[in-house]
Amino acid sequence: MNFLKDIDASWTLFLDRDGVVNQRIVGGYVERVSDFHFLTAVPESVALCKKRFGRIFIVTNQQGIGKGIMTEEQLAIIHTHLKSQIPEIEHIYHSPYLAAENNIMRKPNIGMALAAKKDFPEIDFRKSLMVGDSLSDIAFGKNAGMFTVFISDKGNSASADMVFPSLFDFAVAMG
Repeated sequence: MNFLKDIDASWTLFLDRDGVVNQRIVGGYVERVSDFHFLTAVPESVALCKKRFGRIFIVTNQQGIGKGIMTEEQLAIIHTHLKSQIPEIEHIYHSPYLAAENNIMRKPNIGMALAAKKDFPEIDFRKSLMVGDSLSDIAFGKNAGMFTVFISDKGNSASADMVFPSLFDFAVAMG
C-alpha cells in the first residue's frame, strides 16, 4: 500500500511528540525547556513534510500533568519553544489525563483528533496520517480511520501501514 504518492495539501499529518519529535525521557517527563531535545533533523523533517501536507499537528499524552509532576503552564512554555523552532506545526493538542482514567482525550482514544476536526472542519481522517512510536499512537490513528506510520529502528510495525526508523526517514521517503 503506497499511499504516500497520493498525499497533497488536502492531507493532514498528526505527529506524536515524545519519541518522534523529541527525545523521550524513559521513566520521566519533559518538565521544562531544558529537558526538551529534538531528535535528529526533526525541524528539517517537518519542513519537508509541510511541502506535501496542508496541516501538521502534534497530539501528545502528557499524564505528568495529571500526576502533579508538572503544570499546564510548564507544558505551554515547552510547546511555545517547540513551535518557535518548528513554525510548520499548526497546533499542539495534549491530554493531561492519567492512563487509568481512560479519558476520550487520551490516546489511543480519538479525542485529540476530534478536537482538531472541530477546530479545522475540513480535516478528513481518510486523508490523514498519524506518525508515532508506540502502539497507542498507531491505535489512535487506526481508531480515527487514518493511515499510520510507526517510528522504530527495530522494524516491528505493530499494525501500522508503514515503518520508518525516524521522522527524517519518513520525510525523505515522501520525496
